[in-house]
Amino acid sequence: MWAYLPALVCFLAFAFAVLRERRRFGNAVLLGLSLTLGLGAWLFELHREHHALARGLVLVLIGLGVLGVVTLTWFMISNGLVMVRKEGVSPANLLSLLAGIALLGLVALVAGALLLDNRLLQTVAAGAVAVSAYVGFLFFCFVAYAFLYGRLHYRRKADYVVVLGSGLAGGSKVPPLLASRLDKAQAVHGRLSARGRRPMILASGGQGPDEQVPESHAMADYLLERGVPASLLLREDRSTTTAENLRFSKAIMEEATPGYRCVIVTNNYHVFRAALLARRARVRGQVVGSPTASYFLPSATIREFVALLVAYRRVHLTFCLGFVVGAGAIWWLG
Repeated sequence: MWAYLPALVCFLAFAFAVLRERRRFGNAVLLGLSLTLGLGAWLFELHREHHALARGLVLVLIGLGVLGVVTLTWFMISNGLVMVRKEGVSPANLLSLLAGIALLGLVALVAGALLLDNRLLQTVAAGAVAVSAYVGFLFFCFVAYAFLYGRLHYRRKADYVVVLGSGLAGGSKVPPLLASRLDKAQAVHGRLSARGRRPMILASGGQGPDEQVPESHAMADYLLERGVPASLLLREDRSTTTAENLRFSKAIMEEATPGYRCVIVTNNYHVFRAALLARRARVRGQVVGSPTASYFLPSATIREFVALLVAYRRVHLTFCLGFVVGAGAIWWLG
């Protein structure tokens, strides 16, 4: 049973970290480590007691992993084509397609290395697999904890419900993605108001170069049309990014209500990164998510993950460089 000790330590550290501050990417890594180490410990114990069964199970897991990579490659490429057809060609909309092509290239590289029996090619493939495994582990951590974070309870007492903007359609209209956030904000406002406290709804979004009005104004008009009293609406109309949404909204809330508490509303794929940005901006509130069209989720989730990799790029580049150097050293010494 001692094999489970590392997993247990990681899980206890995860639980303590969540209780202390749930808006940390380190929480996601601790969760991923506890699950991975727990699975490894289970296989180790099984191997000790039932060697043949454990060996067969490992082969099954390897087979499922290969099948999963092939299936994921096909899914990403298919989803990427759907994104281009429905949303148009843009760097953000191409992410799932590019991810699928990258996976296809990795599969081809590994297959070529095995078939050609070339040591240099095998070393390159090993380095690529190591980097891909590292990124894949982080992506698993990100998705698993983002799913969990989105289901954690938020405070039932808040002074503000902050709605993050996402862009207008045709320069002035609220598109379905943003409408989903506003509908969720109205529902959250209703639940908070049912407890006897009526928070303000703060629409956050400035005016882009292709927009006719500030986004927050169109958001407020949408809520007014759906029965939200004007006296409960505030507008933050200077921001152009999520970080600015949070920073400028924080200034408004702090000036009006020192010691405020808030609930921040965005789409479900954006919840965890928005929470990390809120922590960095020292905003006193948690983030909740609204539904997103299923075809949009894969590409949007990859975009959020890439943004997190960029935010912590020095750490991740160091690890990836270590894998590449390690593979090169093995080739050189071999």
